[in-house]
Amino acid sequence: MVVSMSKATFVISEETLEEFKKLAKKRYGDKRGVLSVAIEEAIKDWIKKTKKELENAE
Repeated sequence: MVVSMSKATFVISEETLEEFKKLAKKRYGDKRGVLSVAIEEAIKDWIKKTKKELENAE
């Protein structure tokens, strides 16, 4: 399977970013690319949660 990758820029608070980085490092270690892995996981979780909420609201 070929996965297409995109690059995006977001603006979030420094406090949120630092907490996110700290937790991503704890979960995945200090390897290169872990922040991208954690961000993708967070977005997928948000999509899943939001879809479920919207389905239940209908």
